[in-house]
Amino acid sequence: MGFDTLIGNRRFAKRFLLGLSMLLLDGCTVGPDFKRPDRPETNAYTEKTEMEQTVKALQLGRELPGQWWHLFRCKALSALIEQAIKRNADLQSAYAVLVQARENVLSQQGSLWPSLTADGSALRQSVSGAMFGDPNFPGTVFNLYNASVSISYTLDVFGGLRRKIENLEAQAEYHRFQLEAAFLSITGNIIATAVQEASVRAQIAATVDMIKAQAEQLAVIKQQFELGASAKTAVLAQQSALQQTKTALPPLQQQLARVRSQLKVLVGDFPSTGMAGQFTLEDLALPAALPLTLPSKLAEQRPDIRAQEAMLHAASAQIGVVTASVFPDFTLRANVATLATETSQLFTPGSQVWNLAAGIAQPIFQGGTLTHQRELTKAAYQQAAAQYRSTVLQALKEVADTLNALHNGADELASQQAAVQAALETRTMTKTQFEMGALGYLDWLVADKAYHQARLGLIQAKAAQLTDTAGLFLALGGGWWQRPDLTHTMAQDRPKKTPAATWLEQFENFRTGN
Repeated sequence: MGFDTLIGNRRFAKRFLLGLSMLLLDGCTVGPDFKRPDRPETNAYTEKTEMEQTVKALQLGRELPGQWWHLFRCKALSALIEQAIKRNADLQSAYAVLVQARENVLSQQGSLWPSLTADGSALRQSVSGAMFGDPNFPGTVFNLYNASVSISYTLDVFGGLRRKIENLEAQAEYHRFQLEAAFLSITGNIIATAVQEASVRAQIAATVDMIKAQAEQLAVIKQQFELGASAKTAVLAQQSALQQTKTALPPLQQQLARVRSQLKVLVGDFPSTGMAGQFTLEDLALPAALPLTLPSKLAEQRPDIRAQEAMLHAASAQIGVVTASVFPDFTLRANVATLATETSQLFTPGSQVWNLAAGIAQPIFQGGTLTHQRELTKAAYQQAAAQYRSTVLQALKEVADTLNALHNGADELASQQAAVQAALETRTMTKTQFEMGALGYLDWLVADKAYHQARLGLIQAKAAQLTDTAGLFLALGGGWWQRPDLTHTMAQDRPKKTPAATWLEQFENFRTGN
């Protein structure tokens, strides 16, 4: 049975569609159209622009690569970051929030389309004559079958629905950049933790060397004491120095274990899980070139700035939502049904009924609610704009601080390298003269301690330079615009099992020792 037969009249459909078209063509969108904020009007990050040009390997205006961690030329580090994309719990949580936000947008977009509903019912009813004023009427029992199709459409004449969708789209964009910011933070934490592990391992190695050197020197002093060339106090002092150095080893080993556990958690593993890679300072190379984004482009590339821009967009759209609520709402409804006492009589001529309705609702008096709601949304927009400016300024500050740290760190690293070389030469000469009896024990002790302190200082300076380099990449936005969308990567890498099921299975294996 055709649609024309069901409604019984072609003119019904024509008039209905004509009315829809006229109202849609006349529709408008109230409220402000969002305009992206202007870029920062500055050409430098620091007060001393020449400093930015003297930092070693710094290349102003060069784009940051999307997988910038490869610049450290460490395969183990890159493997951990790739694992974190698939398994880090915080990153998976941020991705799930983004999926919710996008589905919310798609759900709300359905409000722009007509709502079509089909209903059917079957009723068996007994009717008494008393219902019609004749108690003597014996009444009757009959069946009533009903099949209907109803359509309802809210016309977005003033754009309130479109502004609401725009608001939700901006919120989804906010969560997209929150995901990028979460990934950037996790990446930075992984690199910082790996550098810390390398630093602690180097400090442990230096401390072990110090213990070995002091033990050898203690044997020399004991031999001299037995020969009468040294006093008992020299032996006791060297023993005290050796034991004091040994006490520095357990805290470093404890710190190493804590760092390793933190690294495992960051990549989504249990602390008890074995990790193949062990990081040393020799494994992590300083990049040969340091890209430096222009300040004017930073606002387009920092995830936190883009996220705050999305919130500003959402606040702008919300003004339109509240503004549209002041204007009337138009609704069209239509219902087509067929009624019969026998199923075989459904859809037969004469069984059709239909109605067409149009409604309008205009707020008249709300006690000032709508007026104050609009002022509220304006204030919320001003707050978002101020927060956006604050985020931009904070981002510029972070880049400036990192550049200063790199500049000063390079000088410190060079000084520490020179200090280690000088201390090593002094220690070698002092040791030779002490063993020959030309210098006293205290001279040797001072030279030996100065060398090991300089060596520890060099380790810390190397670690700081690596950390500050990674900090620069983080402060510049992480290069997300230079690689495939993280959401696509995570969607492709999602396991067949749900994350909760996978995690529970891992926990059960951990609990049972399997």
